[in-house]
Amino acid sequence: QFQLVESGGGLVQPGGSLRLSCAAPGFHFDRTVIGWFRQAPGKKREGVSCISERGSITNYADSVASRFTISINNAKNTVYLQMNNLEPEDTAVYYCAIEWRPYPGVCALTEGRFDSWGQGTQVAVSS
Repeated sequence: QFQLVESGGGLVQPGGSLRLSCAAPGFHFDRTVIGWFRQAPGKKREGVSCISERGSITNYADSVASRFTISINNAKNTVYLQMNNLEPEDTAVYYCAIEWRPYPGVCALTEGRFDSWGQGTQVAVSS
């Protein structure tokens, strides 16, 4: 059964770093787009970053573009989100999701385009 499993969340001080992982055991990311989204308390879920299955296309929300890096390791069926210089505003539950049939050459942070979701991992940024 297909599933996405997030890990790597935790509590970190402002300015700190975390690396989130999104694993798809036994599955290959052929011709898909994998995205990271987040939902802070009392707010709507928002797109953070996405990557094409070959890593050739990436996209970032403006609020994280200079601080976060998305990458993919197809040998491990895992997508990573390296988060640096974290701010309290980054506190949220982070979800990864997969878009099974993306438009060619497109990686869009549109929630409705994504078909399957993980359970989420909590990130808290606080002193």
